Amino acid sequence: MIHSTVTYSKSPVERGYTDTLLEVDLSSKKIFIKPISEEMRRLYVGGRGYCLKLVYDGTNAATRYDSPENVLALAGGPFCGETAFAGTGKFILGTISPLTNTFCDSNVGGHFFPLVKLSGFDAISITGKSEKDLVVVIDGDKGGISIIDAPKQEYTLFSSEELVDQWKDAGSPGNVAFINAGTGAKNTFLGCVNSVYYDVRRKRCRAKQAGRGGTGSVMREKGLWGIVVKCNSPKSNANRPADRDRLRAAGKNLRKVIKHVDPKAMSLGTQGTTCLIDMMNSFHLLPVNNYQYGIDERAQDVSGCIFEEKIFEQRHPDGCFMGCSLACTKGCEQHLLKTGPFAGETVSVDGPEYESAAAVTNLGIFDIDFMLEYTWYCDEYALDTISTGVVMSFLFEAYEQGLLTSEDTGGLELTWGNAEAAIALLHRMAAGQCGFAREAGRGVRHLKNWIADRAAARLARTRSEVYEELSLFGMECKGLEFSMYITKESLAQQGGYGFALKGPQHDEAWLIAIDQLNKELPTFERKARALQWFPLVRTWFNIVGLCKLPWIDVRHPEAKNTKYPARNLPTIEYYLELVNATLGTQKTLDDLLLESERCYLLHKLINLRQGFGTREHDSIPLRAMGPVFINEYNSRKHYYETCLKEEVGVALDGKSDQKRLQTLQDYRRSQYEKLTDTVYEEKGYDRNGIPLDETLQRLDLDKPEYLDIVRMVRTRYEKPSDETAVNL
Repeated sequence: MIHSTVTYSKSPVERGYTDTLLEVDLSSKKIFIKPISEEMRRLYVGGRGYCLKLVYDGTNAATRYDSPENVLALAGGPFCGETAFAGTGKFILGTISPLTNTFCDSNVGGHFFPLVKLSGFDAISITGKSEKDLVVVIDGDKGGISIIDAPKQEYTLFSSEELVDQWKDAGSPGNVAFINAGTGAKNTFLGCVNSVYYDVRRKRCRAKQAGRGGTGSVMREKGLWGIVVKCNSPKSNANRPADRDRLRAAGKNLRKVIKHVDPKAMSLGTQGTTCLIDMMNSFHLLPVNNYQYGIDERAQDVSGCIFEEKIFEQRHPDGCFMGCSLACTKGCEQHLLKTGPFAGETVSVDGPEYESAAAVTNLGIFDIDFMLEYTWYCDEYALDTISTGVVMSFLFEAYEQGLLTSEDTGGLELTWGNAEAAIALLHRMAAGQCGFAREAGRGVRHLKNWIADRAAARLARTRSEVYEELSLFGMECKGLEFSMYITKESLAQQGGYGFALKGPQHDEAWLIAIDQLNKELPTFERKARALQWFPLVRTWFNIVGLCKLPWIDVRHPEAKNTKYPARNLPTIEYYLELVNATLGTQKTLDDLLLESERCYLLHKLINLRQGFGTREHDSIPLRAMGPVFINEYNSRKHYYETCLKEEVGVALDGKSDQKRLQTLQDYRRSQYEKLTDTVYEEKGYDRNGIPLDETLQRLDLDKPEYLDIVRMVRTRYEKPSDETAVNL
């Protein structure tokens, strides 16, 4: 059934922009096509910046994830869809998250938004709620947009080729893409959005995921099954840059670096991100048993080399969009499902990515077959593999500590390495089964309260005592579960997760490699400066529609000759060429950083408006800073004793192991607080994490509405004078 439809004249892309917004109100079933102002483009650029502005303008302090006015915003950027440069298929989804209760965004690749842009739109804004599931169809060939009933099938990926064939009309299946979310997104707060496109070489649909923060859960809460786009316009030169030859030269130079460096370094082109499994395990960074340990000899059974040789069918180019020679989008073509509603079916699995594989090792499971099963079902259900894995590993440890019983878990024995229990819990969570599984689908922050309520009386302890213990190893910050890197021995990465505005996701600051592996941040000051600079560069990638991997994971050979090799400035020069060749400008790196910082600060302002964003919300669990229990300490006893003697400067004679552990924990906590003070100063915040007025002014955000947010929050921290206290 067609509920509404409009026709439109397609806005052409000029110098990377169409300057057109598509708005859909699901409550009224109305469709609007609006211009994007020059001021919005100048201040917020695209991608994450547009999502932030759309969500800020459309919501208020009382808005929650399920409020009708909540905005689900989607935006690419001026370089999204550029075929002459690597990593340009990215776009952003942003919304008020069910996990964090404030703005959260997630980036994802594929063909979807390049086709949206070809169809005439730089951004999409979805508001309202429908009682029945709907699909928005964008037909860029005919210039029409419709709201129709969703397909009857609930599946997300299984036989998605049938949907593409149905929607492609007379065009190529490679020119159809869609986003949607399945039953797991509908029944939990952990829902991701699948970006599905047809791979003409593998002759099947592929999917990339916008995983973090429950964007898929918001999508399904709104009654939106998905958005389909079809457009057969030529993709080559679709962005119509100001200087095509200059742009192509920059893209060619980047591809040369990728070709020369990646095979000798990361091997992303053959192993995908599973190459990180071996690297992380070698440096005690691979999460095992809810981040208790960072290394395990069983990691050799899930090595990236095994994925390369036995699992991934190598068909180059294998990028998630045209023009990307990094080609890290790997996949398994034949996996026999052994569990769940599709048991006995043979399916293709995209990935697994490192994060999905590490979510499995974090459960104490080192089995490639299980990793494929876990990854495929998370994608099919539209569950974030990261948050889902962290939730399950937290529950496994709570069970190990006696804070949960089999009566609480519905009979599941949540013991490390128990793959049968893990996959059973996954299916129950996705189905929204009442009781334990439904509570699990609300995330770690919710579960800490739920377990504390149940366990206190049984253990004859106070609720606050149980909650405090759970908080030591409940790996969440701001309500978002940690991504899959051990941070105990990297103060820089602890800050990278704690200060990240959306919560502990590495797309804001991934400093593990340069801090812990390469030792490129040797001083406290260098760490603090990195925590100011890298989030701005990484945010810039998110506001312009670019993948970060060709920059951060493929270091230019000449970078070693620069003052800050980790910044990979020779490659940044190629991105500056992309910017100026596309836009016809003469921007510098400082210009890009200023644009990024403005968007970054708008996110901070939304957090403050929603009741978050201050210092207490940047705290992280003890396990992110160091060992929590004596077994963790003893697993690296010699290492920690050396730290105590050489770094902390304490004598160990006469101190028990438990006392040594306590001393180490106290030191790590104090270092994090010191880092917080220093980074806030670098960012232009006061000691409570509130932006200074001059910071707002410098970034053109000193409008009364923004100043009011800051001053309202600031008053909560101002101590009354003695006279005021007497009057009170």
